[in-house]
Amino acid sequence: IVGANAFAHESGIHQDGMLKNAQTYEIMTPESVGLTESKLVMGKHSGRHAFRQKLTELGYDLGDNAIQDAFKRFKNLADLKKDVFDEDIVALVDDAVVRSNDTIQLVSLEVLCGTEHQPPRATLSLSIDGDEVRADTTGDGPVDAIFQAIKDLTSQRPHLQLYQVHAVTHGTDAQAEVTVRLEENGKTVNGQGADTDTMVASARAYINALNKLLIKREKTAPAALSA
Repeated sequence: IVGANAFAHESGIHQDGMLKNAQTYEIMTPESVGLTESKLVMGKHSGRHAFRQKLTELGYDLGDNAIQDAFKRFKNLADLKKDVFDEDIVALVDDAVVRSNDTIQLVSLEVLCGTEHQPPRATLSLSIDGDEVRADTTGDGPVDAIFQAIKDLTSQRPHLQLYQVHAVTHGTDAQAEVTVRLEENGKTVNGQGADTDTMVASARAYINALNKLLIKREKTAPAALSA
């Protein structure tokens, strides 16, 4: 018994059966043929049981609501990617946990760019303290248009010190993980965002950094008043 798929299970019903009783689908153990263990291959056919088990293996201890939200994002990702790696799940869960209580949240984003769309245009909707607002802005490039649209909808005008993109995994369908560093009045923060769409990841990273600046403002304001 050889090959990458030996003792690997992707079907949701197979994964559920394996988690309940490994002998349901395996008449011998992986160890008996020189392998270390069975593995669950996470993909679009995986169910909640397997996803919860994968989160446990990755060291996460989330409540039911957080798991449900993460599972929805995982299913969306699995529809876009052929293979979903552990690194993908870590990136999407971390991104969801980071953004769960943010004052500013991304609702929707549409970007027009390329040779037929100059200058690039970003149409973006945000939820700010529960109120949805919308902007339609152009920029020197698609990322600049996105950041300008976010600025138009918020009162913050920080200085962008760093914009960095790297692929979470290999392949053209890999998630992009974006890091943004913003500075405002001597305070510097880093924001992160992840998505298979680099523009969406960029918007999430910038918004994440803005939310961190808001928290720093709130912490500084009482001290300034007391002085």
